[in-house]
Amino acid sequence: MHDRRILEHEPGDLAAHIEMIAEEFRRGFEAVDRIKRPAVTVFGSARIAPGHADYEQARECGRLLAEAGFAVITGGGPGVMEAANRGAKEGGGFSVGFNIELPQEQAPNGYLDLALTFRHFYARKVMLVKAAEGFILFPGGFGTLDELFESLTLIQTDKVREFPVALIGTDYWHGLLDWIAERPLATGKISPEDVSLLRVTDDVAEAVGLIRESWQLAGTEPPVHEPEKADAE
Repeated sequence: MHDRRILEHEPGDLAAHIEMIAEEFRRGFEAVDRIKRPAVTVFGSARIAPGHADYEQARECGRLLAEAGFAVITGGGPGVMEAANRGAKEGGGFSVGFNIELPQEQAPNGYLDLALTFRHFYARKVMLVKAAEGFILFPGGFGTLDELFESLTLIQTDKVREFPVALIGTDYWHGLLDWIAERPLATGKISPEDVSLLRVTDDVAEAVGLIRESWQLAGTEPPVHEPEKADAE
């Protein structure tokens, strides 16, 4: 795999590696430029199927975001990603998938207006943040947790402007939030305002409303809900 070969501490073709990474970023930036509306990135487990409660909730979330005028961005794969993209399409919105090559190939789901598959996680992660006005995270594994703490770190260090980060599922997330309060916060490793960056809820409409409110408070015109198309890659 390209990532593994580049990240291993072995002699390699430095110029070729740099060129490969630069090209991936170029393609990613071009794809983000084709999202002609504000967007929200939705994360969550790839290991659930239609009919699962998280799938149906993510599908509703995608639809509500589309109806509120936002494009919906996901990692482009199955599970929560598919559900959010599906809901976006059903809501007449613009659906984006930034997929990733994996040893067990993760095929793009069938609900995308704009699709781009990355070789490198770090290039893909930049695009998932660059295009977003907010994050909504459903229950997930290491990848979802990675995106959660990546977003909080970028906001905390002022590398991106502060945007809403909503966690869906109080029962799933409360243990992590309790640990954050009892360990990093209680021992001064983070500040109270850092914890305030997170909002946990069981109501996807509340999460969507939070992002819309933040968008409006930023002094920007409300999104316009109108379908549009772009080519997939």
